[in-house]
Amino acid sequence: MSSLKGKTLFITGGSRGIGLAIALKAARDGANIAIAAKTADPNPKLPGTIYSSAAEIEAAGGKALPLQVDIRDEAAVAAAVAKTAETFGGIDICINNASAINLTGTLETDPKRFDLMMGINTRGTFMTTRACLPFLKKSANPHVLTLSPPLSLEPRWFKNHVAYSIAKYGMSLCVLGMAEEFRDEGIAVNALWPRTVILTAALKMIPGLDHSCTRKPEIMADAAYAILTRPSREQTGKFLIDDEVLAEAGVTDLDQYATQPGRPLIPDFFVD
Repeated sequence: MSSLKGKTLFITGGSRGIGLAIALKAARDGANIAIAAKTADPNPKLPGTIYSSAAEIEAAGGKALPLQVDIRDEAAVAAAVAKTAETFGGIDICINNASAINLTGTLETDPKRFDLMMGINTRGTFMTTRACLPFLKKSANPHVLTLSPPLSLEPRWFKNHVAYSIAKYGMSLCVLGMAEEFRDEGIAVNALWPRTVILTAALKMIPGLDHSCTRKPEIMADAAYAILTRPSREQTGKFLIDDEVLAEAGVTDLDQYATQPGRPLIPDFFVD
């Protein structure tokens, strides 16, 4: 494959940031994209809604289906997946992008925040993938791509934010297990993670971060595209890093993705 034309993508949390960047990349090929996210009404602090994203997708050449979904609600997820398949005739790609982050220590992490991260990150990934699987089984080139880190049991990745690390690694464990479970059926299940911090609207709300030392979401979109256009039986169960994927695809100019070329980049969590 060299194109996503006519393919149907179900993307969680795709109203802004990396999820939207992936959607727009696919839209330029003429893909069908379901945006499953919570934000339906504009937020002055956090731009982007399912409807504004749908408009951008359509303008880029794709077909869009905006769906207001809280992925902690498995019935809502199932209904959104069914609506997507009904609208576009199936589902070829499931992208688990939705995620909650709270970088607090154990004593500072209240039960509500813990449940939010586990509900969106780990449980949401499991339930969304589960809902998409019956349709993926019918696709000629089915992919599940989860935005989660390489698995590691090094204590340094846990000690300062145990709850967040558990929730993100829960997403990665879904990749590990489901890749093997559905290997014989030709469903590719992989993870993608950025080498450096990616500048998104949500990240801009974090005080004290030097935005010039980041990369744009487009690096993740281009890496995702390279993965999703491969034959699904060729690669599964892999924990991929954005710049390594692009290097394998022959992309050598990474300055194009820098928020400010020449500035030192901030490494993301869970990678050296």
